[in-house]
Amino acid sequence: MTSIGIDTHKGTLAACAIDLVGAVLAERTVGNDPAGHRELAHWIRALDPGARIGIEGSGSYGAAVARFLLGDGLAVWEVPPQLSRRERPLTRRAGKSDPGDALAIARVTARERDLPPVRLPDRTRELGLLLEAREDAVAEATRIRNRLHADLVVLCPGYEATVPNLRRSGAWATIGRRLRRLPGVQAELARARLAELRRLGRVIAALERRLAALVAGHPLLRLRGVAGLTAARLIAETGDIRRFRSPDAFAMFAGVAPVPASSGQLQRVRLNRGGNRQLNRAFWTIAFVQGHAHPPAIAYLARQRAAGHTYREALRALKRRLVRTVFRLLRDGAPLLAGARN
Repeated sequence: MTSIGIDTHKGTLAACAIDLVGAVLAERTVGNDPAGHRELAHWIRALDPGARIGIEGSGSYGAAVARFLLGDGLAVWEVPPQLSRRERPLTRRAGKSDPGDALAIARVTARERDLPPVRLPDRTRELGLLLEAREDAVAEATRIRNRLHADLVVLCPGYEATVPNLRRSGAWATIGRRLRRLPGVQAELARARLAELRRLGRVIAALERRLAALVAGHPLLRLRGVAGLTAARLIAETGDIRRFRSPDAFAMFAGVAPVPASSGQLQRVRLNRGGNRQLNRAFWTIAFVQGHAHPPAIAYLARQRAAGHTYREALRALKRRLVRTVFRLLRDGAPLLAGARN
C-alpha cells in the first residue's frame, strides 16, 4: 500500500508518496488553495486511490485540504508533530525542507497503525472557538480593570473601602456614580474604561450562555466538580474521544499519567509536565472541587496522605483516578456532539 505524507503551510502543501519499505515514489508541491487541493487529490488518485494519507496540522493550515480529501472519499489520518519531528533525522536529507518533512510524515503514516483519523469538524470545534473568544474577553476585561484601578486610586482615594473589587455590576454602578461629575481627562478616560468593562461583561455572559447551551445534557455534567465551562474545556481539548484507544492513552495526552523514570533496581515515576495543559488544568479543577466537597474523594485524599504522600501528590493521584470516569462519560456523550457541523 502506498503511504502519502502532507506537510501543510499557509501558502503551500508538500506531499510525498512512499512504498511499503519507505522508498520515495513521487513528490509534489501545490498551492494551499482550492485549485491546489483539486490538483493534489487528482495526483493521489493517479498514484493509488487506496493510499493511506497522513496530514500534519489538519486542525490549522491543513484543515481545508483535509476536508477536501475526505469529501473526495479518501482516507486521511492526523500525524502528531512530535512523531514526524522524531522521524525527520532518519530521512537522511540534509537540512530541513518541506519535501523532507512530507517524507517524514509519510513514513510515520506507514508505520503507525493507530493514528487518529481526521474527522469533519463537529461541535467540539465550536466549543473551542467560543472558549478562545471568552478567554480573550476575560483577558481584555482584566487589563481594563487594572487600568481603571490605577485611575481610581488617583481620582477616588480609598475607594476600595466600599468597592472591594471591580468584577461585579454592583461595583460598576457605585464607581459610575462617583465618576459622574468628576472633571478632567483622567476622569473621562475612567468613564470610558468603565463603559468598556460593562460591554465586555455582557460579551462574556453571552459567550457563557452559548457554551452552556452546547454542553447541556452532556453526561460530564453529572460528575461532581464539572460545571459548564469545565465540561466545555474537556470536550473541546479532547476532540473526538474515539481517537484514543484506551483511558491510559487519554491520560498520557492530558499529561495526567506519570512518566516512568526507573533505572536498574530503582523503580520510580516522575511528574508529567507534558501533555495538553488546558486539559490537565480541567482535571485539576475537578480534583480540587471533589477534594473539598465530595466524600469519596476526600476519603481517597486522606488515604493518600496517610500513606506518606504530600497534598500535591495525593491530588495528582486523584486526577489520574478521574481519567477513567471522564473517558467513559466523554464516550457516552460523543453521539450528542456529532450532529453539529461547521
